[in-house]
Amino acid sequence: MLDPKWVREHPDEVKEAGRKKRMDCAEVVDRFLEVDEALRALLPEVEGLRARQKSLGREMGKASPEEREALLQEQKEAKKRIQELGVRERELKKEREDLLLRMPNIPAPEVPEGVDDSDNVELRRVGEIPDFGFSPKDHITLGEKLGILDFKHAAELAGTRNYFLKGKAVLLEEAVLRFALDHLIAKGFEPMTVPLLVRDFAMVGTAYFPGGEEQAYRCEKDELNLIGTGEVPLTSFHQGEILSLKDLPIRLVARSVCFRREAGTYGKDTKGLYRVHQFQKVEQVILDVADPELSIQRHLEITTNSEELLQAMGLPYRVVNVCGGDLGQPQIQKFDIETWMPSRESYGETHSASRFHDFQTRRLKIRYKDEEGKTRYCYSLNNTVIASPRILIAILENYQEEDGSVTVPEVLRPYCGFDRIERR
Repeated sequence: MLDPKWVREHPDEVKEAGRKKRMDCAEVVDRFLEVDEALRALLPEVEGLRARQKSLGREMGKASPEEREALLQEQKEAKKRIQELGVRERELKKEREDLLLRMPNIPAPEVPEGVDDSDNVELRRVGEIPDFGFSPKDHITLGEKLGILDFKHAAELAGTRNYFLKGKAVLLEEAVLRFALDHLIAKGFEPMTVPLLVRDFAMVGTAYFPGGEEQAYRCEKDELNLIGTGEVPLTSFHQGEILSLKDLPIRLVARSVCFRREAGTYGKDTKGLYRVHQFQKVEQVILDVADPELSIQRHLEITTNSEELLQAMGLPYRVVNVCGGDLGQPQIQKFDIETWMPSRESYGETHSASRFHDFQTRRLKIRYKDEEGKTRYCYSLNNTVIASPRILIAILENYQEEDGSVTVPEVLRPYCGFDRIERR
């Protein structure tokens, strides 16, 4: 959420942010200015009436019986008017906050123009695309022939975009996730287990609500939501707190199961492991001081953390600077990491690294006291360390052999206990 004072002083910049992000917010900004002006005009009247109430109390003790009657009547009318204005004040504050929740964060100047992911700008490519010397199979064919993936029974049980991992695929997934977790712990991140069901304030606080409700699985009876990323509970962990400067930056990492409806993707990636409803992620979150330049450094740091994993596993990938039209509402800037997937004959997104400044922490009221004792909102960042089963596509397809077996990346072998997946 943006600072209301800043929006009041820079409405055109907010509208420009909406244009660049392809989120038309001009009417929202204009309405905000109207509501904000009405609210600010209301407050002096309320304060004046309250001050008058206090003075009436003092005058009452000195007044004659005749004067006291008039003062009592004035006091009664002032109380009624304050109550009326109080209702109006609450209505205006609620509408103003709702309008602020619908405004986009301001993208960094480095964010390229563009409509969708086809306009994202490549920053670098790392690793060599494999030259198999034979016709490679997709992960579906590989997995089913190896007896480690089952989509048929999953569809019967849970519908499309679901899957069973079996045998060595389960152990391979565990190996990847644990390798990723260990990598971040070694870099000073505190490991956490997190709730998979969260209240609405956590979804609003991390800017998934309002606007992303159609992607979330909601338990209406309990007013809880299944998380789509560990970012939600990790970032919300310190909600409402004033943190000590000496404790910043706070680096958190969590492995969690995640759930997404994949609304709006009808007919797209319906087969295989690329776009599924349930998956696992290791997520990294940083809370730090309000320093834009330092935030850029942290952004590069968390991106590097994920790149190091892919390099260690020998997977070719590229990093892209996400364009305005593909950038979400809360992000200032986002880097996507896309790993090479032979069956797609292209790179597929496997990681997203984002910085937000105080857009999330302002909603969640996560603050700290700076060196001068001033209370300020923290800056937040997050990034996917690894996501499975999507990363399994890249491993199975890039490490396949002509006979249909799959070699396990060397760095994962101590975790899973085998170096090859073969037909049983």
